[in-house]
Amino acid sequence: MDRDSGPRVPEQRAPATPNTMTTSTTSGATAGAATPPAELRFAVLGPVRAWRGGETLSSGSPQQRALLAALLLREGRTATAAELIDGIWGETPPPQALAAVRTYASRLRKILPPGVLVSESGGYALRTRPDALDLGMAQELAAAAEKEQTAGNRHQARVLINKALGLWDGEPLASVPGPYAENERARLVEWRLQLVEGRLDIDLELGRHAEAVSELTALTAAHPLRERLRELLMLALYRSGRQAEALAVYADTRRLLADELGVDPRPELARLQQRILQADAELARPTEETAPVATFTRPAQLPATVPDFTGRDLFVRELGNRLTSASAEGSVMAVSALAGIGGVGKTTLAVHVAHAARPRFPDGQLYMDLQGAGARFAEPEAVLGSFLRALGTPDSAIPDSLDDRSALYRSTLDGRRVLILLDNARDAAQVRPLLPGTEGCAALVTSRVRMVDLEGAHLVDLDVMSPEEALQLFTRIVGQERVTSERKAALDVVAACGFLPLAIRIAASRLASRRTWTVSVLAAKLADERRRLDELQAGDLAVKATFELGYGQLEPAQARAFRLLGLADGPDISLTAAAAVLDLPPHDTEDLLESLVDTSLLESAAPGRYRYHDLVRLYARACADRDEQPRTGIDAALFRLLDFYLATAARVYTIERPGDRLKDHLEPTEYGGLVFTDRNEAQDWLYAEADCLLACARQAAGGSRLRGAVDLLWAAQGLAESGANAKSYETAARSALAAARSAGDARTEGRARTSMTNVHLVAGRYEDADDEARQAAALAESVQDPAPVYWSDNDRGIIAFNQGRFRDAEAHLLRAMEGSRADGNRPGEASALCNLSRIQHSLGRTSQAVTLAEQGVEVYDSIGHTLRLSNARFALGIALTNAGRHTEALEQLGEALEGFEANRQRLWEGTTHFRISQAHFAAHRAGAAAQHAEQALAIGCIGGDRTRANVLITLGKALESLGQADRARVCWREALALHEGSGAPEAEEARELLAAPLSAA
Repeated sequence: MDRDSGPRVPEQRAPATPNTMTTSTTSGATAGAATPPAELRFAVLGPVRAWRGGETLSSGSPQQRALLAALLLREGRTATAAELIDGIWGETPPPQALAAVRTYASRLRKILPPGVLVSESGGYALRTRPDALDLGMAQELAAAAEKEQTAGNRHQARVLINKALGLWDGEPLASVPGPYAENERARLVEWRLQLVEGRLDIDLELGRHAEAVSELTALTAAHPLRERLRELLMLALYRSGRQAEALAVYADTRRLLADELGVDPRPELARLQQRILQADAELARPTEETAPVATFTRPAQLPATVPDFTGRDLFVRELGNRLTSASAEGSVMAVSALAGIGGVGKTTLAVHVAHAARPRFPDGQLYMDLQGAGARFAEPEAVLGSFLRALGTPDSAIPDSLDDRSALYRSTLDGRRVLILLDNARDAAQVRPLLPGTEGCAALVTSRVRMVDLEGAHLVDLDVMSPEEALQLFTRIVGQERVTSERKAALDVVAACGFLPLAIRIAASRLASRRTWTVSVLAAKLADERRRLDELQAGDLAVKATFELGYGQLEPAQARAFRLLGLADGPDISLTAAAAVLDLPPHDTEDLLESLVDTSLLESAAPGRYRYHDLVRLYARACADRDEQPRTGIDAALFRLLDFYLATAARVYTIERPGDRLKDHLEPTEYGGLVFTDRNEAQDWLYAEADCLLACARQAAGGSRLRGAVDLLWAAQGLAESGANAKSYETAARSALAAARSAGDARTEGRARTSMTNVHLVAGRYEDADDEARQAAALAESVQDPAPVYWSDNDRGIIAFNQGRFRDAEAHLLRAMEGSRADGNRPGEASALCNLSRIQHSLGRTSQAVTLAEQGVEVYDSIGHTLRLSNARFALGIALTNAGRHTEALEQLGEALEGFEANRQRLWEGTTHFRISQAHFAAHRAGAAAQHAEQALAIGCIGGDRTRANVLITLGKALESLGQADRARVCWREALALHEGSGAPEAEEARELLAAPLSAA
């Protein structure tokens, strides 16, 4: 409801090479002598057509097209008049057949360039370039794909086959009469099917099994006796974790073949069934994963080692020996954990040692910065996903849970020698799931803390450099000549750096980039900084003092920018958001930020985006606490950032939902946002800034701008509905709600509960959603905040409908419609109309359901509301399906799907595929119904377990109609389990379907 491949054709020969003797294209037609114009093109993989440049040439009557097709398919060879007559008319040609052939040839010669259609040996031939015919191009692409596949280049082979398939434009030789065309048509159809099978075979080799299930389901429905398709479907289902369905496909196939042909499945299919029954581990992996080690692409993720690595000889030997022991036969996994203060050179040492040990780990090296020093450290689940991809695991085979990912990771590394470098770890709990746990592998960990609770780890405490090592590092960066002449000054510099490698490197690099400075100049600058030398000598303060070397050299505007930008939560910050924080024009902001990048105090994450290293961010915030006086400067910077996101998100909302009055109910903003020229640009901004925007909302909810934070979530509600950012949105919404309750702000709490209602609705948690909506409405009424009241009524109508409480749903939606009208919110009124349409059908009022949905479409269409127009068409499509008007229903649902795809609403895409599936099934098109149901399942974000179960019920019905009763029952059993788990009333339908006798249809 609306809330606000394969082998080439055996008989086909390679395109004939035309005579390449060159003549003028204006000369007479000399047989075999003219090279036709390059712009002449022909098509037979669909209707027979001809073009010259951009002009379509008339191919004449059906019999004339049959003549043209016969000549094109002979690839330059001559066809006699008798062969042409026989091919066009068969055994009963008309009396004047020869004259007719000559007439057709004459007409074709008039529309074709000179020298293309030639007469010879009592017949005719076409002299065309090999690439002038779509079939010739398809053959070349298929041959190239076969070569690539033989060479092991499956990805490129798949691309080439898809290009070949893309040349088809419907039925080949469409509407061309005659036995010759009929035979060629059958041959081309079969060849296309072979190409599709070949491409699907490659898909499974590449691990694209989940995507292949939908297409194979439709293909097996269209070609029920084609066992190769059944074999591919079984394999795709098995690799998708649907073993029972895979076995059911075999049972359906065996019964179908026995009934239709009186034969058993071919041996390959029977062997596949046995391997599935035995849960063959090799069968579960794509071909690429089971390839010999020699073809295995090893990860090589180690960062580059520094060319001027200095000292640390004792640690290098100690760690090197430890890692080397992992490669000894029968040894256990080696784990070394380096600990020390920030800037002491843990990462530099670890990378240097890892590079030295690379020959001992021939199967590769993995690396990840775990960002343990920051508040948003890397989650082990995300790290494991990255590692598994680097080791060759396709996305579709990567499980969701941490335990499953960790188990698959260890299994993947079993028997291999891989080195894992885990940099900047937060604690042992973050590291444990990332350890390989198998002999032959080793892990090297760096962290600010000693990991005494990391079982079996070899702990190394890394201290500062010795004075000799520090001076040597400084000299290597600055240059021997400059240091030798000022040795005393150089010793003063490294001493001021506290012998911390990072501090020495920063200081030396600054000096090396300024050729007019002397070492004494740098030493004097360091000596002039009050308290700096003391700070460089003590614990964690040494890290801050190291950064102070760069910070103290900044101009006032640079220093202010450095301090204030570090205040913002989020993984990075865009140039426009940074301009808001600093209250500067974008061009001035960019100059400041780029100058900070030059000092290495800021990183350029991408063009127009910037980020801090985690320690530098902490240091920047410490600078803000110390240097931003009065404190109001910090608050003002964060207020401007929130205003920027709120104003911009409100503009995105307004562009996407014209006529909606939400913007009028939002907190006023003093700082303006961005202005967009079109909807796509606005959407691009919203999704690009999603993480930063939601981080800002979370951060603001903990301060004095709680109302603005909640309104930002309101304006950015599309992030929850898209499915892509639902979890992050939920986290922010929960934080905002908790803050609102603590503050005792009824207005803000009501709005926060409205956002939480949306979160629960997206997840299919209807009872939680209803509770939030009820409280939201009560709070909003108590403070006379109208928008949350009718929003909540609309939500409660949706919830009651999904719970089968249709009278309650109707009452809620009527109030929502009245409230929207009173507020002048036409989109809100249209939303209620569309939702009421669903209720009317459930109450047996089919015609009223159609009328209400049509009214909703009319309102949305009149105000240009493209996103919600898709919701309205969705509702109308359901109403038309229920009214038995299936063609109209599919038209509306198809347009809705296009709208949801354009607006990146993945949840609604999946749900619409489900409804299209239902419409096709109601129209007795079981194959199409099964295909769309599979697409809904493949999208994966379709509104919780209840909706998934309903999709499975529809898929099962379609499969049963296609004669795949065993697979259907597997779907129904899964649906029943899901419905029973959620207490949904549809569980009874699943029970009834399972209780019915096994169909032999």
